[in-house]
Amino acid sequence: MTGTGSNSSPRQGALQGIRVVELAGDSVAFAGKLLGDMGADVILVEPPGGDPARGYPPFVDDEPGEDRSLYWWHYHTSKRGVVIDLDDEAGRDRFRALVATADVLLEGEPRERLGSLGIDYEDLKSIREDLVHVAVTPYGRADPKSDLPFTDLTLMAAGGPPWSCGYDDHSLPPIRGPLQGFHIACHFAVMSTLTALLHRAISGTGQFIDVSMTAAGNVTTEGASYNWLIARNTVQRQTGRHASVQPSVETQQLCADGRYANTGVGPRQAAGFAALDRWLRELGLDAELPEAVFLEMGANYEGPLDISKIGEDDEITAIFGASRAALRLIASRLPAQEFFIGCQSAGLTAGAVNSPEEAFEDEHFKSHGFQVPVFHEDLGRDVLYPGAPIKLPECPWAISRRAPKLGEHDDEVFAELA
Repeated sequence: MTGTGSNSSPRQGALQGIRVVELAGDSVAFAGKLLGDMGADVILVEPPGGDPARGYPPFVDDEPGEDRSLYWWHYHTSKRGVVIDLDDEAGRDRFRALVATADVLLEGEPRERLGSLGIDYEDLKSIREDLVHVAVTPYGRADPKSDLPFTDLTLMAAGGPPWSCGYDDHSLPPIRGPLQGFHIACHFAVMSTLTALLHRAISGTGQFIDVSMTAAGNVTTEGASYNWLIARNTVQRQTGRHASVQPSVETQQLCADGRYANTGVGPRQAAGFAALDRWLRELGLDAELPEAVFLEMGANYEGPLDISKIGEDDEITAIFGASRAALRLIASRLPAQEFFIGCQSAGLTAGAVNSPEEAFEDEHFKSHGFQVPVFHEDLGRDVLYPGAPIKLPECPWAISRRAPKLGEHDDEVFAELA
């Protein structure tokens, strides 16, 4: 495979030598991308006319057109693309021949479609006995609700994560990030695939993996599901901090430049309290904070601060409260980015609230290689893509190619089968 960008070089990914056949669909696209970027030979199978996602906005330079969907570009890096008509017997024969060369089949088809076509797991394992077949459906293969229409929003609502996401003002509805339901499910699909491949390497056997998108979301609710299942307690969403049964101290602060910062969790060790106390004095703000004396106590405190005793232990409560007040005071007097850098320098966990565009251009992210150039010959230039979600130093993550055009690799792949 070739590397990315204008000055790329070959690489060996963690999944080099593994072939994945992916039936095109929104619910599995990100999983296929992750596996492909880790080095697998992912062959994307589209129906005649192509997958509808090819037409999803936004578009490069805001100009709609063929092969201009940024959505498509992002979710289908490092894949080869072929067209196979599964509704045609000859197409199904070609699909079976392709699966015979594959290690993994990744699909998000309606529950009974593949079975009705004679190409489900029970049919295919007679062709490839050690096949790892991963199905991603809304509620799992056995649940009739998986036949109902769904969107990312309905998956997230049913799974529960939005309940924990939003603002202190509960007259406002919950919120959720875009495509999180698909992303969560795809991460579970990838982790399951890697586990199954390790199992196959030892046992020589494949298996069918049934991923429920709703269940994946439900176990990704931090403490919400567990609090309810164990104690029948309901967590409440809070602005910029973890949902909790009992409200916690606010952490969002309006900064001097009109932007917001999250003042984080505060120090826990003596060194952190000393650094915060020193920073407060360097800024000349200690006189405005009578509680600063408790930062000095924190600087001399033995062992980590046990925040579970806040409200019970007067000393711990005073030290913790002083650190929260100091961080909010400093943030209110500095621009958000300057506050963030100051916290980094002091070893304190906090951050400026950035938009996705601002985060992508952040110098810290850039220095870690998060911007990855991928060459698009149609444009005659590189396009910057988001970089590695997974750090693998010994077998680096990389985008090996741009998203395929419709049927771009038909001749290449089908010649391999012949």
